[in-house]
Amino acid sequence: MGVHICLLAEYKFDRCTNIGQRHQGLSAHAMSTVTHGNSISSIGNLKNDPDHLLVLVHGILASTGDWTYAEAELKKRLGKNYLIYVSSSNTYTKTFTGIDGAGKRLADEVLQVVKKTRSLKRISFLSHSLGGLFARYAIAVLYSPDTYSRDQPGDLENMTEYLQETNFSKGGSIAGLEPINFITLATPHLGVRGKKQLPFLLGVPILEKLAAPIAPFFVGKTGSQLFLTDGKPDKPPLLLRMASDCDDGKFLSALGAFRCRIIYANVSYDHMVGWRTSSIRRETELSKPPRQSLDGYKHVVDVEYCSPVPSDGPKFSSKAVQAKEAAQNSPNTQSTVEYHEIVEEEMIRGLQLLGWKKVDVSFHSAFWPFFAHNNIHVKNEWFHNAGVGVIAHVADSLKQQEASLLSASL
Repeated sequence: MGVHICLLAEYKFDRCTNIGQRHQGLSAHAMSTVTHGNSISSIGNLKNDPDHLLVLVHGILASTGDWTYAEAELKKRLGKNYLIYVSSSNTYTKTFTGIDGAGKRLADEVLQVVKKTRSLKRISFLSHSLGGLFARYAIAVLYSPDTYSRDQPGDLENMTEYLQETNFSKGGSIAGLEPINFITLATPHLGVRGKKQLPFLLGVPILEKLAAPIAPFFVGKTGSQLFLTDGKPDKPPLLLRMASDCDDGKFLSALGAFRCRIIYANVSYDHMVGWRTSSIRRETELSKPPRQSLDGYKHVVDVEYCSPVPSDGPKFSSKAVQAKEAAQNSPNTQSTVEYHEIVEEEMIRGLQLLGWKKVDVSFHSAFWPFFAHNNIHVKNEWFHNAGVGVIAHVADSLKQQEASLLSASL
């Protein structure tokens, strides 16, 4: 008999506006306020105080420098009401300490920013690769089903106690702010275990079989979580728990609180994160992507809105327990594939309880297509500038959502 790992209430209707349409550029406003993770005390100014916090979260073995181009471009394109904050709490090898540990550090960091910037009212996240999973964990820590008063205790421990005492309801807040956009770029939402989820293994069964057992030796606790082998056999892996509301956190409720959830995925040439896991799709849902870019957004080839799919949520059945035990203790191609297929399907069932805007990116015509994983967020302006159209698309998506908020308030 399957063990339910989440209890889900009815979610509010998705409020992501202008879904599935090509974005038209909005006129740029004045420059936004920008700060790095090591400058919290300097946040804010007396005259044009920002009211929308945009948190940028980098991926594995990376640093704040990964966002140099995107930060500058967002500064140019977004209005003065944005505070763009580049997270610095999980740089380099700190990304090896586990998604949960990194998520808690990120949550604490965000709380400090909010505490020091009294003008903030709204919050959005833009994350690359593994940073998307850190952000998903952090928002569950920061989530409150009710409107959280800024006068509540500002430290993470006291806020966590406050959240645990509050019952579930629709909507909610993140760090006491209204959640607006949750955006990820090439994030392995379904992990990296299984056929072609980690493309540099070339889909070779023996390599995929060996990768999971040795991953923790190279990338620590994070590795076992990405390969879904963390924890005891009878306990769901962390990424499966993060597709639900469970004792570890209101992961799905936190995601559902955002007005808009957007995932950008490389359809090919990304040798770190496969198309299926970054776009939260089944293998049968992948079709041949368009070759032509959308007008004004080079290498952005498709935008699709996926409505919520009702279900009773993810489970971790006795069959899954047996498959996990086999994958941990005596890994072979058959056992690892069986285990991954079971867990991946349950993760998809959980995450599809929410609506998602899915943006497919193809660098097939780029000069360096094999840099797709770093192109998508323009890690380096000289080597990865093929992704400038993606950042432009992100910026216009943020502006459209901001415009809809302004029109709704009139």
